[in-house]
Amino acid sequence: MTEPKTESKKAYFAGALFNAKELLGNMLIGKAIDEFSQGRYECVLPQNLEVADARSVAIRNVDLLNVMLADVCIFNFDGSELDSGTVVEFMFAKMLDIPCAILRTDFRSSGDQKEGDPWNLMCSFYPRTETVLINGMSAYHGNVHGKATMFHGITDMCHHIAEQVVVALDKATAAAPIYTALEAKAVYKAARRFPGSGYSDLISLQNMSGLITNKQSRGLLNSAVSQK
Repeated sequence: MTEPKTESKKAYFAGALFNAKELLGNMLIGKAIDEFSQGRYECVLPQNLEVADARSVAIRNVDLLNVMLADVCIFNFDGSELDSGTVVEFMFAKMLDIPCAILRTDFRSSGDQKEGDPWNLMCSFYPRTETVLINGMSAYHGNVHGKATMFHGITDMCHHIAEQVVVALDKATAAAPIYTALEAKAVYKAARRFPGSGYSDLISLQNMSGLITNKQSRGLLNSAVSQK
């Protein structure tokens, strides 16, 4: 008997991508999430959507479009200051009620919360959002340092991170959508327009309607039948 194929959810993986360490780290962790989830989550890396020598509104629009198209999102919140582009994408995802996981491997504490998340409180407390805090130094010594080969050490550390991200995504996805069906349609319609600068040209109203219907059919947004 053939087992049913596991449904794959597209996971937009946002984070800084301005140097080799960030680019390689995003790639390795994204691949580990794909593998550890056994295909249930398929990471979309914005660095793979961009070209090396262009920085313009077109990049912003494509990134925001892929946030909107995503089933779930992952946001890397490393750094003493959060990457500003990542924060913009996070707020766009929360406006659209997309289930999210926030990942931080930076062991430094920053921000203005006396207790709670180690970043600015304005980026905390949103629904359908789970936080994964991993001490990167501890994870390195526990998974990489002293291993016989660099390959096995890197693989073990990435899988250590991926396991917790997948658990967080599962939990965020299981949370009930916050909008009614009518509210979701209104919000997505507004989200198509408010970025301006040609963003609405990337997704027609017809395609937007199809996107909402697709998300509703898989429980990512409320449908008229399922809403209370």
